[in-house]
Amino acid sequence: MKETFFRTLSWLHTWAGLLVCWVLLLIFFAGSLSYFRHEMSLWAEPELHRGAFQDYQVDQVANQLEKGQSYIETHSAPTTQRWLINFPTDRSPMLSFAWQLPPEKGQRRGKIEQHTALADGSGVITDVRDSRGGDFFYRLHFDLHYMSAITARYIVGACTMFMLIALISGIVIHKRIFKDLFSFRQNKGARSWLDAHNVSSVIALPYHLMITYTGLITLMLMYIPWTVSTAYPEDNQAFLKELNPARQTEKASGIQAEQVRLSQLLPQVQAEWGDAPIKQVIVSYPKDQNSQVTFYQNTGKEVTDESSILVFNGVTGELKYASPHEVSGTVATYDTMMSLHTARFAAPLLRILFFFCGLLGCAMVASGTLMWAIRLRQKQQKAIDKGEKASRGLRLVEGLNFMFILGLPLGAAAFFYANRLLPVDFATRSAWEVHCFFIALAAMGIWAFFGRSRRHWQLALMIIGALYCALPVLNAFTSPSHFIDNIRSQQWALVGFDIVALLLGSAMLFASTRLSAVVKTLQKPSRKNTATAEKVIRKQPDPSYANELASSSPLEEAKS
Repeated sequence: MKETFFRTLSWLHTWAGLLVCWVLLLIFFAGSLSYFRHEMSLWAEPELHRGAFQDYQVDQVANQLEKGQSYIETHSAPTTQRWLINFPTDRSPMLSFAWQLPPEKGQRRGKIEQHTALADGSGVITDVRDSRGGDFFYRLHFDLHYMSAITARYIVGACTMFMLIALISGIVIHKRIFKDLFSFRQNKGARSWLDAHNVSSVIALPYHLMITYTGLITLMLMYIPWTVSTAYPEDNQAFLKELNPARQTEKASGIQAEQVRLSQLLPQVQAEWGDAPIKQVIVSYPKDQNSQVTFYQNTGKEVTDESSILVFNGVTGELKYASPHEVSGTVATYDTMMSLHTARFAAPLLRILFFFCGLLGCAMVASGTLMWAIRLRQKQQKAIDKGEKASRGLRLVEGLNFMFILGLPLGAAAFFYANRLLPVDFATRSAWEVHCFFIALAAMGIWAFFGRSRRHWQLALMIIGALYCALPVLNAFTSPSHFIDNIRSQQWALVGFDIVALLLGSAMLFASTRLSAVVKTLQKPSRKNTATAEKVIRKQPDPSYANELASSSPLEEAKS
């Protein structure tokens, strides 16, 4: 405890944020991209960009069910565990037929083979590159990578709790919270970074509180399992079965039976749901006596994350379970929080707003880490001016800032370039797309080891900005449809991807230009007289915020 309550909370706010800041930056970055994971997945499969996109049509469902069942029966292996028919949705406008093979040794789930039907019904696209697409960023923001999911989720949960503490303490210590919303003083060094931190925090404060709290709620039974273990001390599976009886399927009996035709179940589905769109149909253990057919309703436009389903006996066609129309207040509250966190209900404009707020979260964390580095350097500046080296702590903080603030966008660009440049028939191409993301991140860490001055930030921003601006060009050369084609065919998901890439690239190039102007300003005194430059720089610190990014002293920058 400090001498005052305000100082205590200020200390708590500082350290609660700083101890996990780089992990939080990764979570915010990947989570922000996850709002468009379906659009990124569409972009990552250029083989489907022409001829496969179609709308959901109620009068074609019966025919599509019959066609899909016949196709899967013909092409799938006898050992197939599940059949899947995916209908077109707003964000995934394709009809596809898939089947899941039994898991191999060491696998939790078997591989899914998926084929996409052409919109005109003339055939099926079978050769599509293997890619994680946007699902990689979705899983990354709570499962991380290269570690077990359980370990990663405990790490993410701990960081999220630190984030919530930092937000609450930040609200208390900001006495002028509404004034900070409109206060941004340019070219004031550390003061500008503090203003940037305040503005990015306050503008999206409701979002930050919501996304942090609901993030903890999503995995609350893993973090606080004692309520379940107390009520069900001997068998947690009994809890899961009671919680969601529809998803507890019987095991395969091994006795063959005639599979019911899916189109014959459609009248019962329409009697329950009317003309509500169907999202997916799954057949568990097809042609087995314990076969089960599950219809999933497309609830994408409702503020819900709970699936509305109908479960039928796969042999007799008898309705076994229907999702209740009314649920308890507890279930409705949890379901709404889950939906708010994932934003699956959100229309495009609302999803863009969520994405923008997520980027503000990245800016909030990044400006906080930069401000920390600035204050550390200010404390050591006199010793550095005398020729002493910066402390290891300062070099570590500046290096991690360079690595994560620049490495995360570079890694995302590397992921998208790998998606298009790796050979289509490469056996482990989806894994190598992910490896490229982390290789780019590690490359920025290595770069930071050799230099982190303004020039290095400028060059890195220039490279990353150019890569993002070139993504639409890459798409035009590696896809059957380019930007203009997508506008003509109204494929707004693909158009939006190119536009966002151009905007992000332009922003990074603009930032690089600002840093370039600062470097040129500092170089001018050195041409006349190095000694004069020393006096000017020591008496009048560089007014630009870029001065605070330098790993070397202003004098060293001027001499170079």
